[in-house]
Amino acid sequence: MLIGYGVWISRLVVSVVFGLSAWGKLRDRAGARAAVADFGVPLRWAPTVAVGLPVAEGVLAVTVLPPWTAAGAGVLAALLLTVFTVAIGRLLAQGRRPACSCFGSSSATPIGARTLVRNGVLLALAVLVVVGAFARPRVPAGLPADNVVGLVIVAVLVALLAWAIGAIGALHRRLDAQVLSTLGAEGLPVGAVAPEFELIDVDGGRSGLESLLVQGKQVLLVFVHVGCEMCAALARELPRWHTRTEQALTIVVLGNGDPAEYAVWGRDQGLTDIPVLVQQGNEAALRYRIRGTPSAVLIDAEGRVAAPVARGAMATRELIVQAKSTGRQRLNGQSKVSVRESQ
Repeated sequence: MLIGYGVWISRLVVSVVFGLSAWGKLRDRAGARAAVADFGVPLRWAPTVAVGLPVAEGVLAVTVLPPWTAAGAGVLAALLLTVFTVAIGRLLAQGRRPACSCFGSSSATPIGARTLVRNGVLLALAVLVVVGAFARPRVPAGLPADNVVGLVIVAVLVALLAWAIGAIGALHRRLDAQVLSTLGAEGLPVGAVAPEFELIDVDGGRSGLESLLVQGKQVLLVFVHVGCEMCAALARELPRWHTRTEQALTIVVLGNGDPAEYAVWGRDQGLTDIPVLVQQGNEAALRYRIRGTPSAVLIDAEGRVAAPVARGAMATRELIVQAKSTGRQRLNGQSKVSVRESQ
C-alpha cells in the first residue's frame, strides 16, 4: 500500500512540475524564446522550440497520471531533464549563466548549482515514475478513492500556491525595474550622506555600511549580478585591486538574489577576502540610484559619496585608481600631522 502511494505521489509531483513549466513558458513566450536561444538553440529554430517545448511538457503533465501512459511519460520526462541538465552543465562550464526561465517569467533567474540539484531531484522522480509504472501497473487503482482524490486536490493547491509565489516574485522584479526607471539622475550627488543598509552576508551573517566604515577607510560598493559576464570579469580583477589598495580602501561586492548562489559565484571569481553581500529586493541599489551592473559607488571615510557612480568595468577600475590615490594622500597627510604632533 505504501509503495502504491509513493508511485501515485511521484506521478503527481512530476505532473505539477511539468504543468507549471508548460504554463509559465506559454504565458511568457518572449522570455521562452530568449532562454531557448541562450541555451544554444539556433536562432531560426528558437521560435519553434519555444512553442513545441511547453506543448510537450503539457502533454507529459497529463499523460504521466493514467497508468497506461505513465511509463512512456516518465521516459520522456527523464529524457527532457537529462537534455536540460547537460545543457546547463555545459553553460556553467563555459562560465555562462543565462536566465533559466524554466517556469516562465516567475523563474527568470540565472542558472547555477541549485538548478543542477533541482534537475537531479526531478530526474530521480522521473525514474521512479518509470519503475513504479512497471512495478505497480494498476496504480492508482487499488488505493482508496478518497485518498487518491485528496492527493490530487493537494497537488492542485500546491501548484496554485507555487504559481502565486512565482507571480508575486515576477511582479516584485517589474516594480523594482519601474522604480529604478523613475529615480531621476543616476547616482547620488557627490558629498551626499551615503545611505545606510544592512544586507545578508554569504557567510551567514549580516553587514551594513556602518560596520564597513569603522576601519576609517574608504568603501567601494561594487554592484554585480551573477548572470552578468562583465560583472564576472570585473570580479576576477577585484582580488588584485584589493591587495594593492587594502590600506586605503575596503572593497565590497553587492548582489541581489540567493545568498547561496552568490557564495558559489564569489568562490568561482576568487573573492575569498572580499565581502559579498546580497540584497533581497534591490534595496541598496534603489537607495544609491544604481541602474545597472556592474556599477560602483565610492564612499569616503566620513560616510559621504566621494564620486559619481562608475558605470561599467572600465569606469569602476578608474574609480579604484582614484580611491587609491585619495587614500595615499590621506595617509600621507595623517603621517605629517603625527610628525608635527610628536615634535
